[in-house]
Amino acid sequence: MSNAKSIVLRIQTSEGTKRINVNLGDSLTSVYEKVFAEFSLPSFNFSLFRHRNGSSPVESLKSETVASIGLKHGDILYLQPVDGATLFPQAATAHSTPGTSGSSTSQSTPSSGDPGFEPPAGTNNSRGASTSFVEDEVDKILSATEGKIMRKKDPKLCHHSANGCCIHCSPLEPYDEAYLREQNIKHLSFHSYLRKLTGGMDKGKFVALENTSCRIKPGCKDHPPWPKGICSKCQPSAVTLNRQSYRHVDNVMFENPQIVERFLEYWRISGHQRVGYLYGKYEVHADVPLGIRATVAAIYEPPQESTKDKITLLPDERENLVNELAQQLGLQKVGWIFTDLIADDVSKGTVKHVRNINTHFLSAQECITAGYLQNLHPNPCKFSSTGHFGSKFTTVCVTGDSSKQVHMEGYAVSSQCMSLVRDHCLIPTKDMPQLGYVPESTDKQYVPDVYYKVSGRR
Repeated sequence: MSNAKSIVLRIQTSEGTKRINVNLGDSLTSVYEKVFAEFSLPSFNFSLFRHRNGSSPVESLKSETVASIGLKHGDILYLQPVDGATLFPQAATAHSTPGTSGSSTSQSTPSSGDPGFEPPAGTNNSRGASTSFVEDEVDKILSATEGKIMRKKDPKLCHHSANGCCIHCSPLEPYDEAYLREQNIKHLSFHSYLRKLTGGMDKGKFVALENTSCRIKPGCKDHPPWPKGICSKCQPSAVTLNRQSYRHVDNVMFENPQIVERFLEYWRISGHQRVGYLYGKYEVHADVPLGIRATVAAIYEPPQESTKDKITLLPDERENLVNELAQQLGLQKVGWIFTDLIADDVSKGTVKHVRNINTHFLSAQECITAGYLQNLHPNPCKFSSTGHFGSKFTTVCVTGDSSKQVHMEGYAVSSQCMSLVRDHCLIPTKDMPQLGYVPESTDKQYVPDVYYKVSGRR
């Protein structure tokens, strides 16, 4: 017995026409799947249209059915590739010019709905690091360092000889929580964090540090590209903001106070804010187990326009020259510095204390800028499949402290923040720079959900 709800649709392509049987209650997504199977297409990079000129598209939607959009028995739908995809590579090869070297005119299928995605150079998808990166010298030194925290013999608890050792005087691991609390160290150094990951029985055999991605995973062929389709395999996970337990740089030190004094001279004369790039080197920081210190040797002030509450960076024609000169001197760009100073009493030389626990430490715009700069200076890491993880690039803010004196604070945003900024999921607002904004998903970009936790008060 024939099914009265079954109809035939004709699908016309550049290579001919085929017919598919569908039910009036089938979703439009099901229609796309039947077309995909009937033509044996290599991907879902195609769209269906009611007219030959590409007008009146039939979107791949689960919420719409064949009957709801008015399709009838015998209707023609026109199939066209999207984003330059080649759906019939065999035909393209057959139509190539005779006498050539056999090259085909087919193009590679777009990776995802995000045309701006380009995998990092030297990416190695296998376990282990890319061979195209070079670790910083300080990382090589710390990797070869045992890192144990040595303890002296306790005269009250240790009852062994001078050459003996017990649980009260045995060396501690660099990530020992009790020792870090005792020394008031709030964050693990990055190499202590790595030592913790590789300290088990497998010695880090299965450790793989992966950078968070907020973009649709490229290469999924089970559905049309975004916004027409998405699945659990290619959809990025929701982001829950968490405090990062480690930091890549534990201390920032200036070689001499004159470096900062020269930088502050501009504010003292004009009252306008100033920004600069820090050039120096990364060294071992002895006060933190397996710690790293950024030692600043110079501050370079790029072209900029500033007022009392705003700084605008201008194009810098000397940037490459400055970086080349720094490299010749054995220096590299290790961070950036900016002022946020408001005079309180000129006669006493005091400044206002505006950044504290009751207001803010860094505004959203400053965090986004820090994330942008950190993405430009990734940290080489052998435990990452891309060869990079996080960043050692630091942020130094010059502001007033609780005693109304000029004070410097060092910061670095987390790897989560870097990913949100890199994938355009955290953007600044136009009229309130202290606030950030997570945009909604659009036809051009999918934005995952971003959650945060608020501790309850009792």
